[in-house]
Amino acid sequence: MRNVAHFNLPARLLHWTMAVMILVMLFIGVAMVTSVAHYHALLALHQPLGIGILILAALRLVNRWRSPPPKLPVELPGWQRKAAHASHILLYGLMLGLPFVGWAMLSAAGYPIGLGGAVVLPPILPRDPSLYAWLRPLHTILAYALFGIILAHLGAALMHGLIRRDGVFSSMAPHPIR
Repeated sequence: MRNVAHFNLPARLLHWTMAVMILVMLFIGVAMVTSVAHYHALLALHQPLGIGILILAALRLVNRWRSPPPKLPVELPGWQRKAAHASHILLYGLMLGLPFVGWAMLSAAGYPIGLGGAVVLPPILPRDPSLYAWLRPLHTILAYALFGIILAHLGAALMHGLIRRDGVFSSMAPHPIR
């Protein structure tokens, strides 16, 4: 393995914190649609976690703008570079878009977004049942898309770490591998 640059510490901390949060969020979302008995308790976790992901995704974008990621290895084929770039755009788009769609969906349904205690976010859309009916399946589709992109991202990370051993995986490892 050759020596490569690493993502800065804030990027690595945000990446791994959000990875855990997003996986937990996806499992909570699945549990919400399969469990009527625990729906409200799961929703009480789902809402603040979604807003937390939205905030951290915005912080990640700011950090990425201020401290660009390390360059990919020059020997990486062009199609893989393009795939990496496209997958990151999709990941950021979904990390930002999915919470907004959920917030909009609940706003259109007339439900408050509770963050815990008396903290409630204002609606971002007027109450409109037909809009809710359109946003509800969109939220689900985007969640499945996020899950698929995460699987592709994980597969690429494992390929770089176990097969190519080109330093790409270690550049984002919690503790950079030397």
